[in-house]
Amino acid sequence: MTYIPTVTNMLSPSGNKVPDQFVIHAEDGWYFQSYTTVIAFKGVDGTIKLDRDSWDFSKTTGKYRNMFLDMKKAETEKLIKDGTITLADLN
Repeated sequence: MTYIPTVTNMLSPSGNKVPDQFVIHAEDGWYFQSYTTVIAFKGVDGTIKLDRDSWDFSKTTGKYRNMFLDMKKAETEKLIKDGTITLADLN
């Protein structure tokens, strides 16, 4: 059977759908997309990849990236530095 990815809007802290901020549920994991740009990927195997050019694009992108990853920017930067999070071309 073929897996069909699904797309859902991210939710604000108050529970409302946020326009232009999406989570794509795919067979290999979950993608966070802001507008038309993929920002982050969390694999079913626990790997995390961030788009090297767009992961820290704006305050709004950062807010929802942090929610998607369930971590603050400082922790994300530490994990990039130690190689736990990979920077890649996701677009």
